[in-house]
Amino acid sequence: MLRLGLTGSIGMGKSTTAAMFREAGIPVYDADAAVADLYVTGGAAVAPLEAEFPGVTKDGAVDREALRSRVLGDDAAMARLNAIVHPLVGADRVGFFKAATESGADMVVLDIPLLYETGGEANMDAVVVVSAPADQQRARVLARPGMTPERLDAILSRQMPDADKRARADFVVETGDGLEPARRQVAEIIATMRDPQKRPARR
Repeated sequence: MLRLGLTGSIGMGKSTTAAMFREAGIPVYDADAAVADLYVTGGAAVAPLEAEFPGVTKDGAVDREALRSRVLGDDAAMARLNAIVHPLVGADRVGFFKAATESGADMVVLDIPLLYETGGEANMDAVVVVSAPADQQRARVLARPGMTPERLDAILSRQMPDADKRARADFVVETGDGLEPARRQVAEIIATMRDPQKRPARR
């Protein structure tokens, strides 16, 4: 089963692109959604995060804004957060692979925002980077509730620059020109991955 990594900086249209792969019948693992499930009431990350960062839970669930304020800009705190969350996400991913295998899927997409930043590309057969012009990226993100230019800059400082991601990618999906051109690019990527003669060399 082929593993296709999907990544891209904030505001590039990665979630929309992931949905296009799903529409084409490719199972997609959403790392952000997996984390969200860990943070809800009864989630596996709630108790350990409260123990490590007292006060970041509310009504039995992780208060994501409180947690974000505790770790953003603090590399040591971020490392402690990742040490708790990453193993839990990994266990969830095992279940995803099992279900995809049982369904007979020939390919899966792993939607991982910090794929390159965490070295996850080494586990992929190919990587797709979702990209858009910088002005569109900023406009999209700053339209989100509660977002400020300062907060956006802090987020971007923790992400590999878009130009570097594009340079390392096997495929780039450009979302700046609208949905239909992006959907055609996704279809071309799927066709290429299914053709052993055209598929990028294994890493």
